[in-house]
Amino acid sequence: MPINAVAPRAIRDTAFKIGLVQHACSTDSTVNLERAIAGIRQAAAQGAEIVSTQELFRSQYFCREENTDLFALAETIPGPTTEALVSVARDLRVAIVASLFEKRAQGLYHNTAVTIDADGEILGLYRKMHIPDDPLYYEKFYFTPGDLGFKNFETKYARVGVLVCWDQWYPEGARLTALQGASVLFYPTAIGWHPSEKAEFGAAQLDAWQTIQRAHSIANGVYVAATNRTGFEGSADNGLEFWGSSFVSDPFGRVLAQAPQDKDHVLVVECDPKKMDETRKNWPFLRDRRIDAYAPLTERWLA
Repeated sequence: MPINAVAPRAIRDTAFKIGLVQHACSTDSTVNLERAIAGIRQAAAQGAEIVSTQELFRSQYFCREENTDLFALAETIPGPTTEALVSVARDLRVAIVASLFEKRAQGLYHNTAVTIDADGEILGLYRKMHIPDDPLYYEKFYFTPGDLGFKNFETKYARVGVLVCWDQWYPEGARLTALQGASVLFYPTAIGWHPSEKAEFGAAQLDAWQTIQRAHSIANGVYVAATNRTGFEGSADNGLEFWGSSFVSDPFGRVLAQAPQDKDHVLVVECDPKKMDETRKNWPFLRDRRIDAYAPLTERWLA
């Protein structure tokens, strides 16, 4: 084998099922963990082999305000939540993607997704790369941008990529994750409407959110799975109505299943790598990429 050659990785062609657990969050972190685990169990009972939580599922979405007291919600990885989920994964023989508020060190925090395999092994972490700072989404106050790069994880059932919420608007992140061989891009999410905006902009915002992710499916020939929370959090005039609508799209961007906007729900969807192969043969975007011409993408602006 040439010095610079990479040993080929076996291409899996066996279908597998994924589960998405969508639920409202209370102010009680124990209750939220119980809801997530109940959803994972329900998904597994329906045949799911890889199950994703929504973003920061242990608490309500605390980034609606800047409050140093809320750093107390963070935990280490491994820690109490991963300990509980490792046990569930091992018991049910399912892989789990779980989104957590990670305390990496004193004064150093990340918005992190951990991937646990079906035997309970922690395969690794993905730390959210794109950190928003908008009204009621004050994430830059809490989270240091990820420093692990874009990641893939080889679970027992499939190779998956994991990104988090705001990452879903960036085609570069989806591309770099898909190029590592993932069959599914998981996006644990917490996104919703400002009360004052819903009537005028709500439908367009929800449509754009789904459209950009369906585009990642099409451009990369992969499944995309977005798990969003539901329910209203905060005050009536300054809170967020999370729009649920968790969904899975196939390698050509078709929505295979979608949860309701306003109810707890568990989605279970089959993903077949053969459909990826078929789609990529007929729409060979990876073949026709001009990788020699994309260096300017590393610049902030080109005008």
